[in-house]
Amino acid sequence: MNSFGRLFRITIFGESHGPAVGVIIDGCPPGIAVNTADFSADLDRRRSGAPGTTARQESDTPRFLSGIMNDHTTGAPLTIVFENSAQRSADYAEKPTVYRPGHADFTANRKFQGWNDPRGGGHFSGRLTVGLVAAGVLAKKIIEPAQISAHLTEVGGQANYTELLEQARREGDSLGGIIECRVQNLPVGLGEPFFDSVESVLAHAVFAIPGIKGIEFGAGFAAGRMRGSEFNDRFIETDGTTATNNSGGINGGITNGNELVFRLVARPTASIASNQQTIDFGNGKMADLSVSGRHDVCFALRVPVVAEALTACCLADLLLIQHSMLSNKESQP
Repeated sequence: MNSFGRLFRITIFGESHGPAVGVIIDGCPPGIAVNTADFSADLDRRRSGAPGTTARQESDTPRFLSGIMNDHTTGAPLTIVFENSAQRSADYAEKPTVYRPGHADFTANRKFQGWNDPRGGGHFSGRLTVGLVAAGVLAKKIIEPAQISAHLTEVGGQANYTELLEQARREGDSLGGIIECRVQNLPVGLGEPFFDSVESVLAHAVFAIPGIKGIEFGAGFAAGRMRGSEFNDRFIETDGTTATNNSGGINGGITNGNELVFRLVARPTASIASNQQTIDFGNGKMADLSVSGRHDVCFALRVPVVAEALTACCLADLLLIQHSMLSNKESQP
């Protein structure tokens, strides 16, 4: 449900227009140095303000409720809260029975029998990803010296997308994008086949990012157009280094020591200002809908750091599982 991970386990909570959102991290090893400043760089990358992002501005200052003492993790569940101070709930009061196409408004209403908080998407909002980014800051410390980097490779099918973003904004429309994530310096052997393979765990986690619609590893879907002689990554060093990396750093669901590479597809933002014809669930008649409020033209602009965070959380979990298995094996007579 709202929790993920086996040994490094994260639980997110809150709603977009509630008093706060946050994350609980259970299983974080004790003794990790951490302070508020450690979170600044990644939280700034997720924050809005750049062209094409929402006008909603939150301070995103982390408040630690448990799990940290004297600037070090204690080993207890670590709770981080982010206050919501820039809500504008009136934007969602005009047409409460005209659910936004592409959103979770309809499904959440049905699933929770109308008791869900619909303002800004409630618990389904991208606002909750701030907690994921915070968890990622801790996870990145655990997986060192592995280094994760993600970036947006294209928006709306274009690598140079500045003018395209402005055009979509003027037209009251939105755009999707593709994010590429790479991890270097990973050890060989992470991953637990079959159902906890590296691909399985990462895919499970990143689809928790609202609006992610696809994932591919290494050559990805292009592999379906290749021959084995083209796709196979030939070994060129005894440490497992390969001449190519079509498998994306994974064989048999296990990291092979090469760079881990995958890409995500983010759909266009669902809330758009241009007029849409949809049904009014209050009277069963067709209605015009133009979504007001503050929304990203392309939310994919803010996804790279979230992808890094979830990748770090997954790898931290797999690394702790691997260490636990090796420790148990060494302790046996």
